[in-house]
Amino acid sequence: MPTIEFNRYYRHEGLSALLHQFAQEYEHLIELTSIGKSHEGRDIWLLAVTDRTSGPHHEKPAFWCDGNIHASEVSASTAVLHLLNRLCTQFGDDENVTRALRTRTFYLVPRLNPDGAEWALADKPRIIRSSTRPYPYDEDEMDGLERQDITGDGRVLNIRLVDPNGPWVVSEEEPRLLRRRHPGEEPETAYRLIPEGLFHNFDPMTLRGRSPKQRLDFNRNFPSAWRQENEQYGAGPFPTSEPEIRACVHAIVERPNICGAITFHTFSGVHLRPPSRMPDDDIPAEDLWIYQEFGVQGEKMTGYPAISNYHEFRYHPKEVITGVFDDWMYEHQGVFAWTTELWSPQRQAGITDYKYIEWFRTHPFEHDVQMLKWSDEKLGGKGYIDWQPFEHPQLGPVEIGGWDGMYAFRNPPPDYLEAEVAPHGKWAIWQALASPKLELRALMMQPLEDGLARIRFAVQNTGFLPTQVSEMALKKKLVRGVIAEIRREGDREESLGEQAPEWLISGKLREIGPQLRGWSGVSLGGFGWTFDETDDVAVFEWVVRSGRYHLVAKHDRAGVVRDSIEVP
Repeated sequence: MPTIEFNRYYRHEGLSALLHQFAQEYEHLIELTSIGKSHEGRDIWLLAVTDRTSGPHHEKPAFWCDGNIHASEVSASTAVLHLLNRLCTQFGDDENVTRALRTRTFYLVPRLNPDGAEWALADKPRIIRSSTRPYPYDEDEMDGLERQDITGDGRVLNIRLVDPNGPWVVSEEEPRLLRRRHPGEEPETAYRLIPEGLFHNFDPMTLRGRSPKQRLDFNRNFPSAWRQENEQYGAGPFPTSEPEIRACVHAIVERPNICGAITFHTFSGVHLRPPSRMPDDDIPAEDLWIYQEFGVQGEKMTGYPAISNYHEFRYHPKEVITGVFDDWMYEHQGVFAWTTELWSPQRQAGITDYKYIEWFRTHPFEHDVQMLKWSDEKLGGKGYIDWQPFEHPQLGPVEIGGWDGMYAFRNPPPDYLEAEVAPHGKWAIWQALASPKLELRALMMQPLEDGLARIRFAVQNTGFLPTQVSEMALKKKLVRGVIAEIRREGDREESLGEQAPEWLISGKLREIGPQLRGWSGVSLGGFGWTFDETDDVAVFEWVVRSGRYHLVAKHDRAGVVRDSIEVP
């Protein structure tokens, strides 16, 4: 039986082998396919996970989860692997898992960016935002500092160098920490901070950073409100220009049964929801209410607050981001999608009242002291490294130390990894079980005169969400209503373009019915005016001659119902 080690990160070869082992061990649950190749030719693996004895994956409502779209956010892969492991090992034992796999499908992509992750996990890591493909130019910058480990300790830390005009001074409260200089302050010693590394074409008068030539940001390359490079850094030359994002978009569009999604990132310890470029008032209120209700449940189950991209997670108050996964899923596919930013070192240190983006611009110095204490007591001092003298080959005497962002911030340290990702699978399963679900309500036959009979075929949406999932989907006409079809056994397949068969007296071979509501839109009632009408039921009727008839009702998102009836 395959075993996932949740205190380590898998490179591509090991991850591929692990997924194939799961597919072989749980062949009754898993279908493993490659949805495409990365820039460097690595497979992007997708697992369709469902109880295959209760129907094929494409005939059930589905939930999508992916991870590691950004190169160094490797704990996002672990979150998807943990969900995979939960589904496979708890099927038949856990009630929610068993019900979910018998009635729903999970599409899991543990690593959407195998090339970037491979660089991040290399023996000598190379940290980039997304793809290893050079963009926008196929050349390195000639000047500037290249981040690298120059002390040989396996870490890339920080350099502090004495500079009379430096913005940092040693804290009187905690001498191991630096604090920002106050206006008008003239300290005896001030420091300038730069990343650990070496300069190309070193000029001591102008210290500049050297950007990597790999500047793509995959989570700006989705089609929703995509903008060019001059408006949005790293967005690529055109929407879905990158093979990884094209594979993702194509895989989702090919699977119209997807009703919701989570894409896992790091870090902040929050669930982010659309919209990203407009206020909440600009989306249907009914959709906002669902997002808020799901977010409350997400916080209960994971401890992560659910917040708005636009209102609470902007990198600058005058700027918005576009071309992102969750916006595309909501605006173009009409389903509720989330971006979960795993891991909050601040929360680990006991800091709970903080603004997720603004904190890195400004926060009370007391927070720095709390963070240092957390590193000392919980991380064994591995998060914050005391400053040590070092003779830099270009800058001369400096000190190296400070926060090890790779260890403490970018992903959970290995000992914290499983506990951090574990709750998120439960929330994914909860959301999957909230999806619309088409089920048989009744199939009746009423004899008529002249050897005819009336067939009534009633189906019902038993899910929480309506069959179209969102008001956005309804507004943009993204999905058809329930479709019913009738066929008589022994007849050849009739096409809609031909004359109706002689056995069909009234009704259509194929009829498109309405969308069916779930109970998500039901207001609190019991005050004397509630009327829960059967808008969750669709009834289809035919008058036919004798024979055995096969009926099917289907909805792209809510699934498929089949039954048969004999007319004497």
